Amino acid sequence: MYDLGIINGNLYIDGKYEKLNLYITNEKIAKISNETYECKESYDAENKKVFPGFIDPHVHFELNVGKYTSCDDFYTGSVSAAYGGITTIIDFLDPIATGIEVEKALNTRKKLAEKSVIDYSFHVTIRNPIDEIDNIVDEMRRLQIPTVKLFTTYSESDRRTYDKEITKLLGLTKENNILVLAHIENDDLIDRNPAFEVKDLPKSRCSESELKEALKLASFTKDFNGRLYMVHLSSGNTLKALVEYYPDILNKDFFVESCPHYFNFSSDEYSKANGFLYVMAPPLRTEEERKLLRANFDYINTIGTDHCPFSIKEKNKDKLSNVPMGIGSVEHSFNIMYSIYKDKVIDKMTIGPAKIHGLYPKKGILALGSDADIVIYDPLATYIIGEDHSTCDYNIYAGKEITGRIESTISRGKFIIKNNEFIGGKGKYLTRKILY
Repeated sequence: MYDLGIINGNLYIDGKYEKLNLYITNEKIAKISNETYECKESYDAENKKVFPGFIDPHVHFELNVGKYTSCDDFYTGSVSAAYGGITTIIDFLDPIATGIEVEKALNTRKKLAEKSVIDYSFHVTIRNPIDEIDNIVDEMRRLQIPTVKLFTTYSESDRRTYDKEITKLLGLTKENNILVLAHIENDDLIDRNPAFEVKDLPKSRCSESELKEALKLASFTKDFNGRLYMVHLSSGNTLKALVEYYPDILNKDFFVESCPHYFNFSSDEYSKANGFLYVMAPPLRTEEERKLLRANFDYINTIGTDHCPFSIKEKNKDKLSNVPMGIGSVEHSFNIMYSIYKDKVIDKMTIGPAKIHGLYPKKGILALGSDADIVIYDPLATYIIGEDHSTCDYNIYAGKEITGRIESTISRGKFIIKNNEFIGGKGKYLTRKILY
């Protein structure tokens, strides 16, 4: 007898839908069949779409940025994520500069994440790690953390990693089965004028800073035979240039992540009275760049939210330098992106991030032996986005009408959300291994 059966659903398998029954035992997918079998509990998914659980490879829960901490801790953030069909998140360790710091940083974040209701993992984060790359990589391998994030900017807070260390790290990626994640902006092109207001954000962090630095890191990736993952690409101009100049390494050694807000909003928001709500790095781009990004969606490998919200009071400041950067969207990312791209977005939130970040085949697919992480989606439900389950007191998608809604989310065979009601859950920490 199976623990749970998802009956009569349209299962998304290998890029197409099949009307089949899915059975779960001991947290795993145990059988997929058109036959009916006995199970302890069954869920009728007639006329519903059944997806693998979504993976958000880029969140910042409980992130301390000095004066402020992002609104959602690992409990509230994971609950909100579960309402959005996300069953696995990858957060970040606090920035470290030496190998000896990695394990302590991991233990600190793991302790905070124990209250997550969905599964979780972490990327190592480095800050100006002079002559420590080998030691950091050794610790990553020992602790089974195959991804490491660097910044090409934020020199003012000593978080920038410079070209010598970047190329050294890229040269170690393939022999060590690791992946370099990069926040890509040219530090020299960022204007930190203390007089700047919110409306000046596109001038402060110009589009050229992303474009120029992305092309440089793509050249490093190619020249040093490395593997790199660009986080939160913001501009269609950047993506178009990467496609034009580096088609041979895209989706092979150079991967691109973008976020829902870059497809849905433009820099016009910064001239509005509530423009401070949209302050983030990199910022929203021009309407022309937004449209170009939409048009080149096929070249995006993954969708991450960069979920990092702060309250209205914290963000409502006169000077740009006083506004904490970040917004939230884990609860709405799939619904928002699916409303634009339909089935084309599914792989970019399931098997794509699972393979790139070392979670496949445990996560990201509906297949025998994989974790029973499942999303049940009603394609006919219509609703207007209102308040969500984040603790942030605003939502940039509020008021948007959506057709299609996630009605249930299952993590390792247990309902976290059932018929739009929170049931509860207990996430597990995941070690990862990238498969080449």
